[in-house]
Amino acid sequence: MTLEDFTEFSADDDDAAADDPTADGTTVDDPAVSDAATDGVASDDPAEQADSVETESPSGSGAFERYAVEAAGEDDGLGVISVSQGLRVAEDAEETTLRAFVTTGNRDSVRLGKYLIVPYPDGERLFCRITGLEYAQEFRSDDATEIHARRQMRRDEFSERDYKFVAELEPMSVVYDDGDGGDDSKRRMTDRVPKPGAVVEEAADAAEIKTGLKIPADGVFLGHLSVGGETVTTAASPPTVDYRLNDDDENGDPLVFRHTLVAGGTGSGKTHASKNVLRQYLDADRTYEMDDGRAVRMAVVQFDPQDEYAQMHDDNPEIDDDYARRFEREGIAHGGHDDTVALVPTTPTATYPGEGHRAERVAFTIPFSIVRDRPWLVAGSSLNDNQYAGLVTLLKRFFRDYGDDGTYDQFVTSLDDPALKEELHESGRVHEATFDAVKRRVRAVPGGVFDGDARPITELDHTLVRPGGLTVIPTYHLPTSRQKEMFVLAVSSYLIDDKLSNDPTSDRIKETPLTIGMDEAHNFLADADTVQARKVIGKFTEAAKQGRKERLGLFLITQDPQDIAESVFKQINTKIVLNLGDEDAIASVNIPTELAGKVPYMETGQMVVYSPDNSEPVELSGLPRCLTRHGS
Repeated sequence: MTLEDFTEFSADDDDAAADDPTADGTTVDDPAVSDAATDGVASDDPAEQADSVETESPSGSGAFERYAVEAAGEDDGLGVISVSQGLRVAEDAEETTLRAFVTTGNRDSVRLGKYLIVPYPDGERLFCRITGLEYAQEFRSDDATEIHARRQMRRDEFSERDYKFVAELEPMSVVYDDGDGGDDSKRRMTDRVPKPGAVVEEAADAAEIKTGLKIPADGVFLGHLSVGGETVTTAASPPTVDYRLNDDDENGDPLVFRHTLVAGGTGSGKTHASKNVLRQYLDADRTYEMDDGRAVRMAVVQFDPQDEYAQMHDDNPEIDDDYARRFEREGIAHGGHDDTVALVPTTPTATYPGEGHRAERVAFTIPFSIVRDRPWLVAGSSLNDNQYAGLVTLLKRFFRDYGDDGTYDQFVTSLDDPALKEELHESGRVHEATFDAVKRRVRAVPGGVFDGDARPITELDHTLVRPGGLTVIPTYHLPTSRQKEMFVLAVSSYLIDDKLSNDPTSDRIKETPLTIGMDEAHNFLADADTVQARKVIGKFTEAAKQGRKERLGLFLITQDPQDIAESVFKQINTKIVLNLGDEDAIASVNIPTELAGKVPYMETGQMVVYSPDNSEPVELSGLPRCLTRHGS
């Protein structure tokens, strides 16, 4: 509110002023009056007021002369630390009071979540984040009145100087130099309070921001730091702040082996983001140390329900030379990955078109012998515990008689033998009703899953797992969901069992760092009270627990994170969350409240990363263009 809001005048005063333009009888033609009227108007610009001093003319004419006065120094920063409502740093965040007054010229640029620096006198810096913004009255007045409201409605501009603008800050860490004369900085927990009146500055140094947020300097690129959907920029080149996931054995276990979840709704950009992350793991310069001291490149096996990931073989035509140079400057692996193979499940009734990529294609089938150690593959979801025990008994007897060459058709035929049924019933090993239930369930297995006209997956281990290679297993061409489920579970369990085994059937699988990617993971890892579900979830839970030791990482992609079994979910360290509209889905990923509130409003490619062993929770902007081919 300004002074004119309190000026009182009447129509009589206005008329009198029109008849007598001066109060002392001087006419408006008098140059003294004219100069006085001109010089006596106060400027609304505080800088203009500070830069001039008015004194009465020595001639006694009543006019004022203007002398130029320049203010010393320049305004740096966004504002200063305020103590008017308390200044306190405490171990309990709720007892911390840290507020900054923001000057008028900086208010339009201030946003919730913006990162700030508050220097201490000794050179250390408090790294903090804006958590609240508030206007407060500069002068004690009642602005909830009819007169004030109508005057404001007739104005075109808002007078910032009439109000205080205060930012509430959350202290995140203290950044300090390591003291050895180098350029590296370190961070520690907030253990000191800034001085009243300390200048608050926008964090503008990329290295300092990464230190304040505990973001590794090197590692797997995920995106660029952002606040409220706007990419954080600095004065450096490039101006963005890259976010990296720790991938170094010297700084703890590479987080790829602590497992990753990518969650996002349809159209959120989760496949685009997943391709970009997987492309980094396949970089030719990225290796992982094994127990025997060998440095080996990562192998990625990606289960693909929509036939999208084989496109990673091809370059993205939208990436021109300028874009490519930008990626190279930032150390981002890009371009099609030549060592990409589409390992295609075959059935008599399914044909794989594979029109969206130029990757090599290799057909495979599931040998029935794989069921010997995985009876749950043919159990489905309808067998109870007694029936499952009966199935195990029948399979053991079958493989004892037929060996590993026994086929699914031979097993089904063996169940038609009435003598077998009678023998098992009379011996008390399998009740006849249980025998019939198992027989019905086994016959319900979709045709063509086992023993098809292609090489068995167990003979293609060197194709399935290749150091530095990407193997994509598409399933969208399979006609039934049961077929898709059986192929995915058969291959993934084969990989996990050999990776965790002390006596593996494939040394290639055992001795190669491996990431298992699973899109639409909620379809395969949902918790349920059935024998098959318990077996599957138990296997993946064990894989997640042993991942660091065995160099095995799970990379789960889903739009329904709430459906993934809790025992698996608890083992996931890194969560990449894109737009989700479902409240249950958002709650299930268990990210900090201040970031969870942003999730429903994020645009395509925006994401929240919550990786406690890597950094503070942050918001990122993904790359606008996919690093490999994506889409039609």
